[in-house]
Formats: sequence, structure tokens, C-alpha cells
Amino acid sequence: MKPVRPKRTRQRARHKVPAISLSSQARASLEAALGHRFKDEELLLRAMTHSSAVSHRKDAVKGSYQRLEFLGDRVLGLVIAERLFLRHTTEREGSLAPRLNRLVNKSSCAEAAAHMGLGQHVIMAENEIEAGGRDRESTLGDVCEAVIGALYLDGGLKAAETFIARAWAPQFSTRAARLKDPKTLLQEWAQASHHELPRYRVRERSGPDHAPRFTIEVSIGEDLTALGEDGSKQDAERAAALKLLDQVSPADD
Repeated sequence: MKPVRPKRTRQRARHKVPAISLSSQARASLEAALGHRFKDEELLLRAMTHSSAVSHRKDAVKGSYQRLEFLGDRVLGLVIAERLFLRHTTEREGSLAPRLNRLVNKSSCAEAAAHMGLGQHVIMAENEIEAGGRDRESTLGDVCEAVIGALYLDGGLKAAETFIARAWAPQFSTRAARLKDPKTLLQEWAQASHHELPRYRVRERSGPDHAPRFTIEVSIGEDLTALGEDGSKQDAERAAALKLLDQVSPADD
């Protein structure tokens, strides 16, 4: 008779954690996309590691991309702010700030990550992969910021700037052009097009109380809908409005 494994062992098998490593092929593909060859391979590995892959380790915080994400967010803000400052020489701070916000929110970071194909290389627990974690907006946005942080540490500001220029290329000529709040723009479009006014509702709230994540659905009538995700309801509503605007009224620079 075949022995029955203990319950704890069976549970561990169902939530098997993949080896924390990048294949030589994955690393080459990533470095080609990022435009940078890492001197410190550990930085790239950490930037691509979701917390679920290291939850069993005592140094889980150091082993995942969370700390790099914090740094990358600041570097991204600096690079985008400088670009806008140099590109729009006649605009005041009140006009530049909305442009910046459109380009550095979580939705924009996720879009940049998808454009560069980062999602397929994210290292996470198998149950997270099966649940679609590699395509989740929050995951893509976090990984993108972590990669920027890793590039900054390994290659300086120039390496981070090179990646941002490539990853945000599709957005620089569209999203940056919008000056008003996306919710205001969407409402104006609906009124001008004789549609119903936009409606917003919370589809999901996740995460701990100190760091919540909101998924908001915006809809206009029966056919026009979009989802946005962010750390506050207001920002998630803006992200949703921006996505619906991209569907119905693409911006030109």
C-alpha cells in the first residue's frame, strides 16, 4: 500500500514554489529589452521576483522586488519630470503636474511593462501564475518600477533613462498631451457625444488596510466600460477614465 504523505506536505506540493533563478535565455531577452547588461545579476533577479516566490524565506522583503519598486518609482518621477520640463518650455507648474501624473501612475507603468514584454519573465509561485498574476496590472506596474530601480543601481540614471524612453514611447505622444483630469475629460466627451454620464463602481478591494488596492469600473451606457486599478479610489477612478478615453477618443500630441 502506497504511503500517504502528511497533510502539510500535500499542501506544500499544491503551492509549489519555483526555483528563484532566471535562465540564461530569459536574462538575455530581458537585457535586450532593457538595453542594459547587468553587472550585478542579483539586481535583475530581484527586480523580477514577486513576493509569492520568496514568502517562505526569512528575508522575503529583500528577496522580492518591493524595495526596488520604491526606488524605481522615485527615479521614474524624476526622469519624466525632466522630460516634461525640457519639452514643454512655456507651460507653468499647474499644467506640467497633470502631465506627470498621467505618465507615472500604476496603469502607465503596467502599460510600459506590457510594451516591453516583462510579464512573461516575472518569477512567482505557481498558484499566482495560474491565477493570471503575470498579466495583473498591479504586478506589471510594480515590476516595471522595480526594474527601473535595478537599472538605476546597476547602471546609473542613464541606464534608467534609456529604458524609460523605450518603454514609455507609445505614451509620450498621447497620455502626456492631456492636461485636464481624465474624469473631467471623459464627462465632457460623454456630454459632447450625447451619451449618458460616466458611472463608477468598486469592482474589488484588496490588500491590507495600510496599503489597499482598488479596482474601479467606469461605464457609459451598456457598451463602453473600462477598469482602473490604484492605491486609492480616486486614482483608480482616474485610471479607469483614462483607459476609456483611450478607447473612445485617442489623444494627439
